[in-house]
Amino acid sequence: MEPIVNGKGDHSNPDCKLRILFLGPHTDDVELGSGGTLIRFLKQKYDVMITVFSTASDSLPEGLPKDTLKKEFEEVTTSLEVDTRIFDFKVRYLNFCRQRILEELVKLNSDFSPDLVIGPSLNDFHQDHQTVANEMVRAFKRSASIICYELPWNHLTFTTQLFVRLSREDIEMKAKLLKSYKSQILANKPYFSDEFIYGLAKTRGIQCNADYAEAFEILRWRM
Repeated sequence: MEPIVNGKGDHSNPDCKLRILFLGPHTDDVELGSGGTLIRFLKQKYDVMITVFSTASDSLPEGLPKDTLKKEFEEVTTSLEVDTRIFDFKVRYLNFCRQRILEELVKLNSDFSPDLVIGPSLNDFHQDHQTVANEMVRAFKRSASIICYELPWNHLTFTTQLFVRLSREDIEMKAKLLKSYKSQILANKPYFSDEFIYGLAKTRGIQCNADYAEAFEILRWRM
């Protein structure tokens, strides 16, 4: 399966401090779990890429076009001017495509060579998220630092081992980006509400003496 590539960055640029790869099983996972961190890293001029593996066209409210989530994701990433790769594996069936996903991640490792990979938690119980988390470890365990973002509605446990401190502006921007997912707001997904976004960020901020923060699990850290 060939990805749709939206390339804006020069990954050979020697002035880039870090190359950071965000992985989302579906369009919106990266923004929900680590949107504030994504915004902060882009402000810091790091070389960032987002890769998603499903546009979840079968999970949309009835009556919406099949490409709705893809277009909403593209609206977000275009506004951020960030590189993306979008695959369209069938939602809730990523485990049947495990080897193909691993091969794409190995290719990403070769092409992009990230210093840091940020993806779903191994403790995430959504079947698609588990697949991406496991293949992420297989692909990058010897070459990059790996941390996992928090999606509380999918976890029974989550270990807050690392915090990224965020400003009010970062969280406001995260909330604004998530408003692009009108299909999910229409579906009454509570984790798209400002109350949830600000509340969780404030809670994590209190835990690390910051105004706001996002929390991550550390799977592997290279210095």
